[in-house]
Amino acid sequence: MTAPIPRDIPELPAIPRTHALIPSYVPAAAVVAPVRRPLVGVFRLLIAGLAAATVALTLLLGSPVRVLGHFAVQSTILLALVTAASARRAWTARKPLPSALTGAVLLYTVMTALVDHLLLSDRTPPFSVTTPGTAPTGWHQLADILLHTVVPAAAVLDWLLLTAPGALRLRQAASWLVYPAVYLVFTLVRGALGLPGTVAAKGEKGTRYLYPFLDVAAHGYRHVLANALLLGLAFYALALALVALDHARPNPTRHRTKTGFRLQPPVG
Repeated sequence: MTAPIPRDIPELPAIPRTHALIPSYVPAAAVVAPVRRPLVGVFRLLIAGLAAATVALTLLLGSPVRVLGHFAVQSTILLALVTAASARRAWTARKPLPSALTGAVLLYTVMTALVDHLLLSDRTPPFSVTTPGTAPTGWHQLADILLHTVVPAAAVLDWLLLTAPGALRLRQAASWLVYPAVYLVFTLVRGALGLPGTVAAKGEKGTRYLYPFLDVAAHGYRHVLANALLLGLAFYALALALVALDHARPNPTRHRTKTGFRLQPPVG
């Protein structure tokens, strides 16, 4: 015979806590083993080499100080460095680079190509990084094609085909505009002061500014700042489009993980 259950159960005294609880967590590497991607590493290393070779060719064909002042050349140097680091991480199965960095470099590279093809390709006099004021031919034309078409296309292919989606964030888009804003100040100050490396410092009028839509001597500050505002809005719109596309595109890196066992169909 069992004793009846009492209606009122007395409350147990609280156990005093002698130390703070230490949070425990399991690292992702312990759950999902890192995967080496040697082919991705090789492809990205080729892109980095192509970008570096393009910059080297451009420097050999033009004035090094003037060439390095172009946004296209600076963004290509950034692409070479970031892609080389990404290639090493893919080869050694390390964590990818932060999306804020890779997304910024992708934005600058794509914007370089769009500005050249939409705003500079049909200008008179022709625009060229290595031969300002004259149409590029021969090696100069090859350097222009590599800088504004081939290298950006390779960067976009790497992003679409070899990079996991969903990494870019809307909050990163505004921070990506800091570098273009700093570059705008740099190129305006450079042209206004006639620093070494500008063609105007060598006696040629009207070519102090690297880009025709930023030529204060030809258009004035009001018109140039209006152009800069439109370009900034275009930069931001493109950044938002890249983020949206990054979350909408399929995952090209998805692979089936081996778990060591197989699920069997139910019996009976």
